[in-house]
Amino acid sequence: MAGLQAYIAFAETVKRGGFAGAARELGLSPSAVAKSITRLEAELGVRLFHRTTRTVALTSEGHELAERCRRIVEEVEALRDQAAGTRAEPSGTLRLNVPITFGKRVLVPKLAELVLRHPAITLDVGFSDRYADLVGEGLDAAVRLGPLADSSLVARPFAQQTLVTCAAPAYLHRRGTPRTPEALANHACLLFRMPTSGRLRPWTFSRAGRTQELTPTPVAVFNDGEALVAAAACASGLVQVPDYMADEALAAGSLQQVLKHWRPPAVPILLVYPSARRVTPRLRALLEILLGPDPRRRR
Repeated sequence: MAGLQAYIAFAETVKRGGFAGAARELGLSPSAVAKSITRLEAELGVRLFHRTTRTVALTSEGHELAERCRRIVEEVEALRDQAAGTRAEPSGTLRLNVPITFGKRVLVPKLAELVLRHPAITLDVGFSDRYADLVGEGLDAAVRLGPLADSSLVARPFAQQTLVTCAAPAYLHRRGTPRTPEALANHACLLFRMPTSGRLRPWTFSRAGRTQELTPTPVAVFNDGEALVAAAACASGLVQVPDYMADEALAAGSLQQVLKHWRPPAVPILLVYPSARRVTPRLRALLEILLGPDPRRRR
C-alpha cells in the first residue's frame, strides 16, 4: 500500500509543475520522486500524469486526486503546526502573487520587514497583473484590487487605492488645465491597456455622489503604469493612475494633479487566500505585518 509520502510527492509535483521542483522541496532526487509516483499509479491502476521529456500534465484522474491530496497535505501540516504550538516561529516558503507596480512600490518593503522579523520564512513572489488561481498554483495568498468577486476566498483589506488625474506643468502651460471630464476631449490623453482583457481602462470620475466612466481618445497606449507616469512627466499628455504610482512625481513637482474635485472614491486593496485553507504561521505573520498584531493574541 502506498504510504503518505507517495501522496505528498504527488501533491508537490502538481504544485511545482514537475519532478525537479518537487524534489527540491522534499529534499529528494527527481528520480526518487518519479519512482514514488509511478508506484502510486501502479497501485491505484490509473495514470496521474501525461509525461513528456520536459513537462508533466495532469490527467483527468490526476486532477481529481490532486484536490484530495491538497487537503490531506494541509491537514498534515496543520497537525504539525499544532504540535509545534501556535506560537512557533513562522517558517517555510510563503508563495504570493501581487500586482506588478503595487508589489514593487508598496509591498516589497513590507515583505522585507517580514523576513527581517522572521528569518525562517522564504519568499516566492510572482509579480503579475493577472488574477492567479490560488489553489491551482499552490499559492498562500494574493493581492487583489477592488471588491472581491470570488466568494471562495477570504479577503482582508489592508490598504486603499485612489485614482489621480495628472499631467506635467509644461503640458498644462501649453494646452491649458481641464476643468471637467468632458474637457478631456480637447486634450492629449495617455491610456492603460489592461493585461487581463486587452481593453483600454476607462477613466473614472465622481462628484456629488455621481460616478461616471469615460474612455478618452488616446494619443498613446501603454500596458505598464510606470511607463504612463514617465510619459506624462515628459509632458506627453494627461494620465489617470493609482496614487501610489504618481506620488513621487507629484511630490517632486514633475506632475500636477488636475480635476481634484472629480476624484473617485478609494477602492480597497485586499490580501486574499482560500477560505478552506488554514492560516499557517507564515501567512499569519504576513497578516500581522499588513494589518498589525491580532489583539486576540495579546492575551
